[in-house]
Amino acid sequence: MNKLLYITVNSKPENMSASRTVGRAFVNKFIEKHKDFQVEELDLYKCHIPRLEYEYFEKRNCMIKEEDFKKLDSKQQEEVHQIVKLTEQFKEADVYVIAAPMWSLSFPAPLKEYIDCIVMDGKTITITEDKIEGLLNDKPRGMLYIQSSGAKIPWIAKKVWNKGLNYVADIMNFMGIKKFEDLLVDGTGATEEERKAAIEKAIEKAYEMVDDIWKDPKN
Repeated sequence: MNKLLYITVNSKPENMSASRTVGRAFVNKFIEKHKDFQVEELDLYKCHIPRLEYEYFEKRNCMIKEEDFKKLDSKQQEEVHQIVKLTEQFKEADVYVIAAPMWSLSFPAPLKEYIDCIVMDGKTITITEDKIEGLLNDKPRGMLYIQSSGAKIPWIAKKVWNKGLNYVADIMNFMGIKKFEDLLVDGTGATEEERKAAIEKAIEKAYEMVDDIWKDPKN
């Protein structure tokens, strides 16, 4: 069965978060249409993301070998297991949905910590003396990045201001996920009316994007 990994990066409850509300609408519509998918959810404000201590790595982005792992204390071993678990979960997915707000022209810190965990030599990338390459081009994959922001960003400034979006697109492409789409929930504003209008508009667009993210290779 195919997997959709739904990653949220907002401490607010879903009903108070524009990005998570739109994300939920997209995931529900996607599953309604693609019944061969199962959903795994990852709330980066609730999930433990280990700090990447040097003891966990044989070399940059490469986990230690078993004999060195056994030398770690129990807490450190748990941290290594969690890093591997997060990386394997990401690697196994076929479709990814990330829902996050724009913070300081970027995104909340837990998302960067998570990305640092999953960019792993031998898992999602390969590092040799000559080059570094992504490994996630081994099968069809697609990602939708949903970003909410209070301001209405002029289209001409979006690429310059959207440093977080640009980074996520670049790192996912580098790992091998070539199908990347974004959905910007702009203008959530200062009033509840503005927020609802922005969400409704984004949900309409989200429904239209269901078939853009995933093309069944069997068809």
